[in-house]
Amino acid sequence: MKIIFLGTPEFAIPSLEKLIASRHEVIAVVTQMDKPSGRGNKLTPSPVKEYALKNKIKVLQYEKISRDGLEELKSLQPDLMITAAYGQILSQAIIDIPKFGIINVHGSVLPKYRGASPVQTAVLNGDEETGITIMQTEAGLDTGDILSVIKTKIGENETSGELMQRLAVLGSDLLLETLDKIEDGTVTRAKQQHADATITKKINKDECIINWNKSAKQIKCLVHGANPDPIARTILNDTQVKIFRAKIANIETEETNPGTIIAPSSAKLGVFVKCGQGVLEIVEAQFPGGKVIPAKQLFGGRKFAIGMRFEPIVFPSNMD
Repeated sequence: MKIIFLGTPEFAIPSLEKLIASRHEVIAVVTQMDKPSGRGNKLTPSPVKEYALKNKIKVLQYEKISRDGLEELKSLQPDLMITAAYGQILSQAIIDIPKFGIINVHGSVLPKYRGASPVQTAVLNGDEETGITIMQTEAGLDTGDILSVIKTKIGENETSGELMQRLAVLGSDLLLETLDKIEDGTVTRAKQQHADATITKKINKDECIINWNKSAKQIKCLVHGANPDPIARTILNDTQVKIFRAKIANIETEETNPGTIIAPSSAKLGVFVKCGQGVLEIVEAQFPGGKVIPAKQLFGGRKFAIGMRFEPIVFPSNMD
């Protein structure tokens, strides 16, 4: 089949890679416009654009695909278009271009999580299982028929970034299997139960401020769900601390204020924090100007010490 692939972040690359290596022909790649990045705000191409150019594939970019891309995409006469975290809503006119329509590689078991952050939301909510859905695209937000699904367990201490990488690979394999079924006419279609759907949105920094009055499990899920972006954060001695990894500690402690660093239950050094319910061990952290390092390396000095207390209050949302 002649395929146009639409994708932008790293998540899309395994699917594009498998397509390039397959018997199908990727005639063009569509990705988001280059974005300013870094201190100099230099225009930076998306990971998918870089990968496509490296493999000598035609790259198309549109400020608004439904307005700017219609005629050019029509002229390419694709059999199928495939999206994987492309980042724009497609109009019905775009959807109607390919012979077999458009299919999407989606990072959840639909209809559970639709929208912008299905993988992060699964981790934030402490779900034990998620997966990939290949769905037929229609004009609604992730509302199309389900063509195929694969499920996977979420690791107890897996970050959303790590889970995203695993799902990307699972999705690439499932995509090729689904393409075979589309071609030979054996693909099955299942309507979604729309009442069971949850719309997810982009996770912002304000939502990643740690409230130490919550349980250790809730805070651990926040830390891992916000990794690699926008990262969970808190305040210690008027200094912002970013928390990258954490785990629930099976230790008991005397009653003390949530957010207080307490003594470990053994001689093994660690950074243990009293929560509203339970105790959390901070595994990796970062102070301003420093690197992300194991938290225990910061223990015992001016960084972390027993009796210090992380601020449980909400602080300005414009922090970096």
